[in-house]
Amino acid sequence: MACPRGAASPDTNTRLRLFAASAGYCQNPACSRALFIDLPSGRGIHNAEMAHVFAANNQGPRANKELTKEERGAFDNLILLCPTCHKTVDKAPQEFPDTLLFSWKRNHANKLQEFFGVECYLDRATARKAIEAILRENRFIFDNYGPYIEQAADPESGASDRWERKVLTRILPNNRKILALLDANQHLLKAIEVDVLENFRQHVDDLEARHLEGFEEGGATFPPKMSDILGNIINGR
Repeated sequence: MACPRGAASPDTNTRLRLFAASAGYCQNPACSRALFIDLPSGRGIHNAEMAHVFAANNQGPRANKELTKEERGAFDNLILLCPTCHKTVDKAPQEFPDTLLFSWKRNHANKLQEFFGVECYLDRATARKAIEAILRENRFIFDNYGPYIEQAADPESGASDRWERKVLTRILPNNRKILALLDANQHLLKAIEVDVLENFRQHVDDLEARHLEGFEEGGATFPPKMSDILGNIINGR
């Protein structure tokens, strides 16, 4: 797993962080091969390889000449893969652009987050209570910091930067929590609410693409009925 590339090689802390973020599996969602192997002798080995999203040098796959060597060896520019996936993405960089590799890493982290700490509830009221505060926080942020507030029209107000920061640190993680909770409790949803959930899923995907991958404005909007999911209003009661 060593990477003899000077400053472009990750330090010990970064390597440990990569292993922790992978949870021991290839971060390619189409692979997810275990990176730790128990041999018949009882000895354990790993076959993990650190792949640079943007190449460690200016001649490598997906090279970005604007990055410093330190940035190329940073955690954000690395993904942990099995040897086969590492070789594949580097031999065909046009088929595996940086946006795709970053999405692999992000989705892998989301899957782990969804796996831990998500409860399956017995009744709608308890499930509703679990997501109500999260929905309320997102709504408050949108109403007070979103792109339609009065200060947003003034480029010197800092409103745009505050909105972007809150999207990245609060709204996007909150959205993932909501999806994880509702997916784990789909047995409590009415048919109309399942459709609302899928509309919300597309909204989350498009919002992440816009703020994390630089895609242009547009995409699915927040479905208004999400505000009442698992409640009484959406069910006409």
